[in-house]
Amino acid sequence: MAAFSNRHKKRKLKAEINVVPYIDVMLVLLVIFMITASVMNLGVEVNLPQSNARPVEQAQDPVVVSIARDGSYSLKLGDGADTPMSREELGNRIRAFVAQNPQTPVFVAAHRELQYQTVMEAMELLQGAGVSKAALMSEPRATER
Repeated sequence: MAAFSNRHKKRKLKAEINVVPYIDVMLVLLVIFMITASVMNLGVEVNLPQSNARPVEQAQDPVVVSIARDGSYSLKLGDGADTPMSREELGNRIRAFVAQNPQTPVFVAAHRELQYQTVMEAMELLQGAGVSKAALMSEPRATER
């Protein structure tokens, strides 16, 4: 009887999760997604309505206030060249220009490494010079000075 009881030992249950089937399923799904992604057409055709409207034209060229990396200011009026100037002179020139042309948009262009505090000070200077809030915008690309 002792030999018979040794043959039928109870096996202990394992408390581990067998992850091999999950890895196999994941790899099959990866291959399926790779094949379908290469076959899919990424473009979508859109039928837009046709219009005879003309594009909105701006009556005047914008004024551009540029701030260099060192914090110095320059002003570009219309198609003219950038004119370097001090903070006080910039405020006076903008005040005089906005008094004659109140609807002219004013852009602020700053170097990308410039602290945002300096840009905010320039915007405060422009608002103090009479630039309306709607005309005060920040140019998306920074100048490369």
